[in-house]
Amino acid sequence: MSDSLFEIVHEDDDLLVVNKPADLVCHPTKGDEYSSLISRVRLHLGQAGAHMINRLDRETTGIVLLAKRDEAAKELRRLWESGSVRKSYDAIVHGHVGPDSGTIDEPLGRDEASRVAIKDCVRADGRAAQTDFTVAKRFERSDDKFSLLQVRPRTGRKHQIRIHLSHIGHPIVGDKLYGHDEECYLALVEGRLTDEQRRALLLPCHALHASQLAFEWRGREWQFKAKPEAWFAEFIGN
Repeated sequence: MSDSLFEIVHEDDDLLVVNKPADLVCHPTKGDEYSSLISRVRLHLGQAGAHMINRLDRETTGIVLLAKRDEAAKELRRLWESGSVRKSYDAIVHGHVGPDSGTIDEPLGRDEASRVAIKDCVRADGRAAQTDFTVAKRFERSDDKFSLLQVRPRTGRKHQIRIHLSHIGHPIVGDKLYGHDEECYLALVEGRLTDEQRRALLLPCHALHASQLAFEWRGREWQFKAKPEAWFAEFIGN
């Protein structure tokens, strides 16, 4: 059954690490038992007590860490809050990013000009946020330019990677909220996304993948890796 629920990266008595698929929310929904990651986890474990330590946006794929026991959950959440967890993402962005590496250091806060309530933006009075990036590959498709980035957020603000990359002029491919037109996001949630809009997005989900997670816990070093889905790899020609 687990194969149809999610890909398991690691499992032991305390931990469950999964590779979350695209287009799946982490939190419970009004849908069926397959409609959220946490409900699928409960199906897999046969228990309701799993604790989700980190979360990913609906369209973001990759590593989600869950604790099976209360004590492990408390320890891991403290670890997360300490900022000592090292996270790495793969992102496909529009355009050839100029520098081979860099740091985006821009504060983030609510986008009061947007019609989308959950949208944030770079603003001077926002909360501090830093994102490191390295260019892994520059490539072209149908005369358009793209870059594959390895991204390491130093802070954990909402939508941080997506906002920062859009801010430097290289939005993530397929991003309906921080891409070229937030109207795509409104059309999606209202069930009126057109074929033309889908073609403009190039991908059905935004191309952001939580690929690696590393931290020290209980006297040892833990490191988890997960590969992106086929559509992600195919877009970059792998």
